[in-house]
Amino acid sequence: MAPAPASKSPARGAKASIPQLSWRSPRPAPIVLVSGPEEVCAERAIAGVRDYLKAEDPALEIADIRADDYTAGTLLAVSAPSLFGEPRLVRVSGVEKCSDAFLTEALAYIEHPQEGATVVLRHTGATVRGKKLLDAIRAGVGGGAEVPCPAVKRDADRHDFAAGEFKAAGRRIAPRALQALLSAFADDLTELAAACQQLISDVDGDITEDIVTRYYGGRVETNAFAVADTAIAGRYGEALVGLRHALASGADPVPIVAAFAMKLRTMAKVAGSREPARALAARLGMKDWQVDRARRDLQAGWTQATLGLAIQAAARADAEVKGASRDPVFALERMISVIATRRPFGE
Repeated sequence: MAPAPASKSPARGAKASIPQLSWRSPRPAPIVLVSGPEEVCAERAIAGVRDYLKAEDPALEIADIRADDYTAGTLLAVSAPSLFGEPRLVRVSGVEKCSDAFLTEALAYIEHPQEGATVVLRHTGATVRGKKLLDAIRAGVGGGAEVPCPAVKRDADRHDFAAGEFKAAGRRIAPRALQALLSAFADDLTELAAACQQLISDVDGDITEDIVTRYYGGRVETNAFAVADTAIAGRYGEALVGLRHALASGADPVPIVAAFAMKLRTMAKVAGSREPARALAARLGMKDWQVDRARRDLQAGWTQATLGLAIQAAARADAEVKGASRDPVFALERMISVIATRRPFGE
């Protein structure tokens, strides 16, 4: 079995002396700890270990056990050498909820791993249950490796995740196409991953914005934040088209204005500050990815004066779509005009 290459950085908060592997390119070891809350990455890591082992020997025997519903003796039984000596892969889920019986046997197992067996332990980090086991593995007991799967929450992390999907497949995606894809799947990494894989599978050649729109245009157009992003970036015509598609798809004017107002308020809080994103986020009660995103938005030619003008336009539209005007669509279009052009309506 080939040794696993180490990544450059250890898991956050872990004092690890074992190799830290990328979830995109995991390798087998007697003990493989897949840690962290991001299930999409964890599933890829576990599948990667399986595929690596099956490529080495198609006769690989696979067993699945649950650490939270564990029958004493199971780990040793499924990892023990078979009659013909086939390699074994044991996948253990729910280690963060493990029973006392599993914890006891797992601690004993890593002291003397079975030859020819790879045991993959999945721990989400949701609780400190099993910490003694994790500490022992990270200290090097059992000759293990760790695959960290931290949460993908920040816009920058989601961008890197999606870009990495295409890079790993040897495919190119245009920057605007990638941004459209991120806007369409802003809230669900599982769906974003599936969308990336569908484009990789279905489309020949480079992936353009037109292709993303053809596949996922409905989602892009009805996403209020996507409309807000386009207007804040100064793309007036595109923002109006997005708004009309959103309204035609049944989007309500009130949450559309709310999306604009939320982004503008964040931009106003962040404007002018040179603090590191994490420190500023902590002081303002925000997430660091929100600070990063607001700073990128502000780079699209915003000043204190134009930001104030945009906030006033959003406040007026908010009142009008909630009953102060008979034409909420016109109120939305006027707001977008002010925000996208950075000028009072009609100028």
